[in-house]
Amino acid sequence: MQNWTKSPSAPQQIGVLLFDGFSNHCLANSVEPLRAANTLAGRKLYDWQFLALDTGPVTSSSGLQVAPHGTLQTASGDMLMVMPSYGFRAHGGWRTLSGLRSADQRFRVLAGLDTGSWLLALAGLLDGHRATIHWEELTGFTERFPEVDARRERYVIDRNRITCSGAMAAFDLVLHLIGRDQGQALALEVSQLFMTRDSARSHTGGAGATSGYVNKALALMQENLETPLPISEVAHRVGRSQKALSVRMQSELGAGPAQVYRRLRLNLARKLVAETDLSIGEIALRAGYEDPSALTRAFRTEFGVTPRALRTTRS
Repeated sequence: MQNWTKSPSAPQQIGVLLFDGFSNHCLANSVEPLRAANTLAGRKLYDWQFLALDTGPVTSSSGLQVAPHGTLQTASGDMLMVMPSYGFRAHGGWRTLSGLRSADQRFRVLAGLDTGSWLLALAGLLDGHRATIHWEELTGFTERFPEVDARRERYVIDRNRITCSGAMAAFDLVLHLIGRDQGQALALEVSQLFMTRDSARSHTGGAGATSGYVNKALALMQENLETPLPISEVAHRVGRSQKALSVRMQSELGAGPAQVYRRLRLNLARKLVAETDLSIGEIALRAGYEDPSALTRAFRTEFGVTPRALRTTRS
C-alpha cells in the first residue's frame, strides 16, 4: 500500500549524465517535477547536478547547450540518470562504459532514461535485470542483450536499476518516485501543477482497468472543487461502488476518497493564498468551503499554518 504522506528526509542527490544529442523534452520531464516537488514542499527534497564525460558544454538534439556542473568521474550520489537520447550508439565507447561501471560504485541507483538503457546494458550493468528502452529500439535491444529481461513497459524499476522508455514516460517515472519517496499527496500536487490527469498517481507502468477508474475519480474531483460532489456521486460516475472506490484509492494513494478530495481543494486554496490577493472568504468559496473559518481550520490541520499566516510569510 502507498503512503499518503511521509516524514521529511535528507535531500536526494541526483546526477544527470548528458551526452551530445540528449533530448530537451526528456531532461525537462525528469528535472522539472523534482523542482516542483521542492517548491511545493517548501524545502529541498531533491538536489541535482548536470554531468558529462568532459568539462565542456553538452549540446541537445535541438541545439540547446548545457554547461555541466561536473564530470561523471568525480560525482556520486543517490541516483545517476543516464540520458543520451539521439545518437546513443556513438556514445558506447570505452570511456562511457568504464565511467558507468565506476559510477555504479558511487551511486546507489542507476537509471537509464530513453535510450540510456542501451549504454547501461552495454556496460553489463543490466544483466539479470528487468528493463525497458524506447520502444522503437526494443527489438534491437532484446536481440543485442539476451542477458537482460526486456519488457515493453513505460518504465521498469528492478532493485537498484531503473529504466524508462522515453520523455513522456520520464514524467510518469519521476512522479512515481516522488510519490514513493515523499508520499502520494505531494505527487498528486505536482501532477496538479502540470495539469496532468492520468499521471496523477503512482503506477508501475501501463494503466489497467482499475487504475483507470481511480484516474477518472481524480479528474472528477479536480473538475468539481468549488462545489464538491458527494463521494457516492463520484463513485457512481466512475461506475464503481463507494466501497470499491475507497478500497482502491486507499491501496493506490494511501488515502480514501474524502481525504484525497480535501487535499485537492486545499491545494487550490494554498495556491490562491500564495499567488493572488483574493480575500480568504473568496478563496474559501472557490475551494468549496462555506465560510473562511471552515477553510482556516482545515488548512491549518493539513499544512500546519493558517492561510493568513502563510500569506504573511510569503509577502
